[in-house]
Amino acid sequence: MSARSCRRKFLSYFPDGFRDETYLDWERDYKWSAARTWNQQLGRDAMRALLRDGRHVDLARAAVRIESRTNLLFSFEKMALRDAIATPAGAEAFAEGLHDWLHGPGSEEKRFEQWCETVAQLPRRQTRVSTWPVVTVFGFLARPRVHFFLKPTVTRLAAEAYGVDLPYTSRPGWDTYGPLLDVAKAVSRDLADLRPRDLIDIQSFLWVQGSDEYP
Repeated sequence: MSARSCRRKFLSYFPDGFRDETYLDWERDYKWSAARTWNQQLGRDAMRALLRDGRHVDLARAAVRIESRTNLLFSFEKMALRDAIATPAGAEAFAEGLHDWLHGPGSEEKRFEQWCETVAQLPRRQTRVSTWPVVTVFGFLARPRVHFFLKPTVTRLAAEAYGVDLPYTSRPGWDTYGPLLDVAKAVSRDLADLRPRDLIDIQSFLWVQGSDEYP
């Protein structure tokens, strides 16, 4: 396949592109609804107020609750997150780390690496918390014009179909995430005439290329 054939595949399912009613129903609306809820409940000022008041548990639970209304994470990942924030220490580490990634000082690379380290050190009961979907989903919901949600198998298949190189390591880190953002920006430029609104549209486009939901 190629960029052109990927475009044809997407439009064969959704002839009106990113404004197609079926596309909105199947792929975009639930993600955008979660992003809007995040902005209303956990925008930068709201997060800082919760941290200032020592309400780390409330912040962590709100973040997990907003994600839980989507199908972005597997059930075992949702369970691992709930277990990770079940203790005050886990909730505090999660809340502080999430804020620092989304709104802290320093480069995106440095903040992402610190976030990956935070998630890797969260308490766990059975299933590990540190997976690519877990470390990327909250940025995707909080800042969908900046951050991308990585489902490794589907996204790697999509990149291959599109004809772009995506370096990949199973351990979350910038070596994969930085190039992933570059791929997403390149695809967005290629699809400029279809007027993608944000990386929700780009993630959905690539999902169509790599998921067996779209043969």
